[in-house]
Amino acid sequence: MRHHPANGPSQRQLRVGEELRHALAAILMRGELHDPDLSGVSITVSEVRPSPDLKHAIVFVTTLTGTGMDTVLPALRRAAPFLRSQVARAVRLRYTPQLSFQADTSFDYAQKINTLMHQDAVARDLERDGKGADDETDSEDGA
Repeated sequence: MRHHPANGPSQRQLRVGEELRHALAAILMRGELHDPDLSGVSITVSEVRPSPDLKHAIVFVTTLTGTGMDTVLPALRRAAPFLRSQVARAVRLRYTPQLSFQADTSFDYAQKINTLMHQDAVARDLERDGKGADDETDSEDGA
């Protein structure tokens, strides 16, 4: 069987990724990590992307406040072997994937787009485009 990464992740990858995400979120919520850089920090696991062979997984995380990732990511990387052992107990897989942690920047990107969309110049353009679309619709209905 050939893997076609251009087609996106397989159903199995998506299913395993979601299981891993739930397991990691539960482990982090229990507060079993005793790293001082992680104490009192609420971490959100937004996505887990397993490799096609399911032996590696990229874990996208962010903090509740969106700050402090420069200390949280190294702490999670130090805790990766412990987290992997906990995931092995929670999720039944032939191989427990190696976990690598990355900051999830999708929230920052969404905030940037939201800020751009609420600028006065963009609002004027959208309003002008909206009126033009309504005028065309009215003329089509009347014809």
